[in-house]
Amino acid sequence: MKKIEHIGIAVKDIEASEKLYANLFQVQAYKRETVESQGVLTSFLRVGPNKIELLQATHEHSVIASFIEKRGEGFHHIAFAVTDIVSEMKRLKEEGFRLLNEEPTIGADNKLVCFVHPKSANGMLIELVQEKD
Repeated sequence: MKKIEHIGIAVKDIEASEKLYANLFQVQAYKRETVESQGVLTSFLRVGPNKIELLQATHEHSVIASFIEKRGEGFHHIAFAVTDIVSEMKRLKEEGFRLLNEEPTIGADNKLVCFVHPKSANGMLIELVQEKD
C-alpha cells in the first residue's frame, strides 16, 4: 500500500455537507459523481495533499443509507492507494483478511476498488484503490 488515498464520510445531504466542509477546510468540492453500482453520490474535496470523499445514498437500500441508519453520519472508510489491486487482494486473502468482493469493481474517481470487511480489520472498513489504465 502506497498511501492514504482518501477518507470517506457518510452524509445525509451532500450539498449541505459540501458547504460545511468547504467552510471547515477553506476549499471547494471539485468533483461530484454517481456510482450506480454502489447506490451512492460522491463529492470530493482536496485538503492539501489529502482527499475527502463525501458519500450520500441515492436510494434507501444503498450501503450508505444502511450505514447512516445504524451509525449516523460520519466516518465511513479509509482508502489506500495500491499499485496492483489484484495482487494486493490475493496477499490480503492469504493473510486471512475477508474481502467484500472477489474481483475489483469500478468505483468513483476513475478507480478500481475493493473493500476489506471491517470484521477482519478491527472494525475499520478499508478500501483498496488503484488508478484505472
